[in-house]
Amino acid sequence: MPSEGRCWETLQALRSSGKGRLCYHRDWLLRGEDVLEECMSLPKLSSYSGWVVDHVLPHMQENPPPSETSASPRSTSALDQPSFVPTSPIRDRAFSSASSATANGTEDKHESPHTEPLVLQSSRGSREALGQQEKLKAEHRHRAKILNLKLREAEQQRLKQVEQERLRREEGQVRLRSLYALQEEVLHLNQQLDSSDQHRDLLKVDPSAFQTRGNQLCGLISGIIRTTSENGFPTAEDQAVAERALQEMRDLLANLEQEITRAQEDRRRQDEEEARIKRQESQMQQGPEAHKESPAPSQGPGGKQIEDLQVKVQDSTMQWYQQLQDASNQCVLAFEGLTNSKDSQAKKIKMDLQKAATIPVSQISTIAGSKLKEVFDKIHSLLSGKPVQSGGRSVSVTLNPQGLDFVQYKLAEKFVKQGEEEVASHHEAAFPIAVVASGIWELHPRVGDLILAHLHKKCPYSVPFYPAFKEGMALEDYQRMLGYQVKDSKVEQQDNFLKRMSGMIRLYAAIIQLRWPYGNRQETHPHGLNHGWRWLAQILNMEPLSDVTATLLFDFLEVCGNALMKQYQVQFWKMILLIKEDYFPRIEAITSSGQMGSFIRLKQFLEKCLQHKDIPVPKGFLTSTFWRS
Repeated sequence: MPSEGRCWETLQALRSSGKGRLCYHRDWLLRGEDVLEECMSLPKLSSYSGWVVDHVLPHMQENPPPSETSASPRSTSALDQPSFVPTSPIRDRAFSSASSATANGTEDKHESPHTEPLVLQSSRGSREALGQQEKLKAEHRHRAKILNLKLREAEQQRLKQVEQERLRREEGQVRLRSLYALQEEVLHLNQQLDSSDQHRDLLKVDPSAFQTRGNQLCGLISGIIRTTSENGFPTAEDQAVAERALQEMRDLLANLEQEITRAQEDRRRQDEEEARIKRQESQMQQGPEAHKESPAPSQGPGGKQIEDLQVKVQDSTMQWYQQLQDASNQCVLAFEGLTNSKDSQAKKIKMDLQKAATIPVSQISTIAGSKLKEVFDKIHSLLSGKPVQSGGRSVSVTLNPQGLDFVQYKLAEKFVKQGEEEVASHHEAAFPIAVVASGIWELHPRVGDLILAHLHKKCPYSVPFYPAFKEGMALEDYQRMLGYQVKDSKVEQQDNFLKRMSGMIRLYAAIIQLRWPYGNRQETHPHGLNHGWRWLAQILNMEPLSDVTATLLFDFLEVCGNALMKQYQVQFWKMILLIKEDYFPRIEAITSSGQMGSFIRLKQFLEKCLQHKDIPVPKGFLTSTFWRS
């Protein structure tokens, strides 16, 4: 066999061997592939095979192996030599080409018949491998480009988010600074609301309502700032809420200032009117001579002239009034030792007894009849000498010899104070307070007398009694006798005075018509409707006082007019007709244009009652359903 043929056969044998089937790549380290990754894969041409196809095979095609005849001497010499097995297809092919060139001197034009398919297959496979590699490289470049685009987009998105966050923080800081400025202004306005207390005596409205709302608005803005400081920055909605709160605070202050201005003007007019009224009252208190200048008496329903009205109360009524005041003063003297004691134990007993007497009265309400009965039983037990629980301790009037006098006095004082404050603000409260007071009065008569004494002292019109101004008396003392509160030489506002008087008259009108439902029905009322009829008759026999008489008549008739109507029937309607036809002109004659409100209210109420021949049951009256609750 020629040497070239043997080389190919050797190459074929080597290719078919185990090592020949291995793939060798010079760039495996650069590609990062595992050395043994392709050991189990099918054989394939390496990238180096292309070089062989391009450089070696063309030479072999140009120099085909010589024929067996011409090559025989050479074969003989080759047989004499050891067999040559090339270790590399490239080196063997190069060697074969060189040997062929040396032996023949010219290129052989003939090719071996079995060489051409292998060469074509190798060339085609290498080109496919190269094409696949180029395709992979192109895909890699495409993917790298897409990845770069995505990375660039992600970076742009991150920068955009950073910018948006920066803008959000800047806007949030601007809103936060604005919130702090709003809070400062709201606090300043709230301080101005608080300063309105100095005008409390002038105002017809309660400034505490404005102050409470102002505090709520301050708390609202503070809550927004506190929440945003915990969660980040305030939102546009938070800003809008705070601005609305500020606007509401401004409106509150503006409304309050308008009320103060209006009250100051009213006070000025009232001062002028009160001065005129006081001069008139002073003349009325001086005696019968003053009546000579009074207006002519009115005509009765039948045209008969009615005698002049009196100013002073009847002697019997005055004696009764004085007896009650003396009894009250004696009671105070009876427990003087307890109130003036320096002993800590006595002070503690006094405090416990006062709480035990006054707290239950403060708890009187219209929640349920059973609750009202609990309060009554507790007061009754305390006055009966039984121990009661107060402030977590057991309290009894037997702890001190003067304890009972002290409790009776403080209890009566508290009942009247509830009328002065609670009933004045909530007219319906008169009935539960009155029914408890009436029941206690029935079981403990001395408490009832003390209630009347306190009531007459604070509201002389409940007697009815117009205190006379005595020579040498200080004006402030006289004003206190009339029922006004005087603090630091300042007399309370007229509206507040009338409100307190109204509350106490309403309480009195409720007491005279109510009985404790669990008491002894065989007993008469200790201070019943007959006293209400006496009060109404006596006040109509006295000259009216501007604003005061009309107010108290309306309150009295609205509360107990229904009960008087049922009790006295025809006589009651005659009294109402007398008020309309004879007493109204007297009230109207002394009432200024700025004080006509109370007069018009009374006139409309009585005209409506006369029209319907009925006086309605007062609002808040306790029905049988209440006592079953």
